[in-house]
Amino acid sequence: MKIAIEAQRIFRPNKHGMDFVALEVIRELQKLDTENEYYILTAPGEDHCLTPTSNFHIVEIKCPSYPLWEQFALPRAIRRIKPDLLHCTSNTAPVFCSVPLVLTLHDIIFLEKKAGKNSSFYQNMGRYYRRLVVPRIIKHCRKIITVSNFECNRIRSFLNLKENRITAIHNGYSQRFQPLEISRTQIQKYLPDEEYLFFLGNTDPKKNTPRTLKAYSLYLKKSAKRLPLLIADLKEDTIDRILHQEQIEEIKPMLRYPGYIPHTDLPAIYNRASVFLYTSLRESFGIPLLEAMACGTPVITSNTSAIPEIAGKDALLINPEKAETIAKILIELEQNPLLRRKQIDYGLERVKHFSWQQTAHQLLNVYQDVIQKH
Repeated sequence: MKIAIEAQRIFRPNKHGMDFVALEVIRELQKLDTENEYYILTAPGEDHCLTPTSNFHIVEIKCPSYPLWEQFALPRAIRRIKPDLLHCTSNTAPVFCSVPLVLTLHDIIFLEKKAGKNSSFYQNMGRYYRRLVVPRIIKHCRKIITVSNFECNRIRSFLNLKENRITAIHNGYSQRFQPLEISRTQIQKYLPDEEYLFFLGNTDPKKNTPRTLKAYSLYLKKSAKRLPLLIADLKEDTIDRILHQEQIEEIKPMLRYPGYIPHTDLPAIYNRASVFLYTSLRESFGIPLLEAMACGTPVITSNTSAIPEIAGKDALLINPEKAETIAKILIELEQNPLLRRKQIDYGLERVKHFSWQQTAHQLLNVYQDVIQKH
């Protein structure tokens, strides 16, 4: 088989969720499959994080914008390579494609009602692009892959798809995330504190940042330890606006906001964190949840969307719309060593259900099935 995989953003330095999914799966396919020929189609970037092998070829395609890259430059490359299929990994694909198409549709949040108005210009443009493209490409896809059973059922119902058109393949997590002895000096460039709480926030309304900061303000009023909160991927002006909006400006001295934290530093950050807050309103999977659990960090997470499917029934699942509940569980974890130990042990066992190796095996089966039926 000759397989083309779109991985447009994997070489950019500041990678995010879908970029890491594509990268990790390709790395596992390299280990798993030495027979079929692969062409990894990407944009040029500074982080050359993938090494070509005898059957894995990296094709860098230059283009000034993502829509032009995907709709014009990518199809041109596909006509030149002539693969047996094209797998597009990040929700969208060329509207006109000359070969069988497999699409990973991580979620359909962009088709749903927005959870708030805090999206950035970049996020809004991405949302409009996906709303325009996805309905046009779905009918051409030989197979649609999504990342959880929750999302699979939701997409099938929302887009009125037959059951055999879509399948769920769970994500994994990197084995770099494990319990480690981390010294304070290893994280000092991000914060000076010995202990802290950790939250991955951004401007996407689904991340529930305002309510999480409100919960943290309630925690500070009742906590004997009053741990600082480390917030990744959020700029100071955004934090200031949220604090003003929630009328909790007084907590700002307790916040640590270094901006983007590279993925390579996250194992140390998770390991040193007292608790990880993953309080999203809506997720199709939740890789950070697994990363924190794999590091032996207690997690407080949401009882919504795909999160219970990934976290499991014995996780600390809360209503993310209730700041008081989030604060209450934070205090319980701080005051109850037995609950804390139980959650650490539970998380370390739970993550054994997920691996990128398993993801790659299932994906290769999809490729073989699509090509055999073509």
